[in-house]
Amino acid sequence: MSWLVLALRIVLGVIFIVAGVSKVGHADVFAAQIAGFRLLTPEVIAPIAIALPFLEILLGIYLILGLFTRAAAWVAVALLGIFDLAIASAVVRGMSVSCGCFGPNDATVTTWPEVARDAVFVVLAAIVALRAPGMLALDRRIGNT
Repeated sequence: MSWLVLALRIVLGVIFIVAGVSKVGHADVFAAQIAGFRLLTPEVIAPIAIALPFLEILLGIYLILGLFTRAAAWVAVALLGIFDLAIASAVVRGMSVSCGCFGPNDATVTTWPEVARDAVFVVLAAIVALRAPGMLALDRRIGNT
């Protein structure tokens, strides 16, 4: 099971890093994508659009390195769950908006398959959280298991 946790850490970590890096420098576009969901007040959209990409990058690094693995994986579960609920709410409301998942060039729109994909990611992150830290984790080197 330890090798599976390592593989999931790497997959999820790469997804978070790619998602975050693709949004850095595009806060205005990302803010518009967040606003398109019509879930948040304008006052919180800009700070989220600025901070979230860096949180995603940091989270991805922690997952890949296996540092604070359990905490990082639970944060990933929470973030992915929030993303999934936002996408599902748009689908239920009949909205077809850009998910904003991978920056301004991502043409993915809110659909039930996107909801299912994110639900799978939530489950994978939960497996990491429950079975952390996995092989080759820095947590093992510092006694944080």
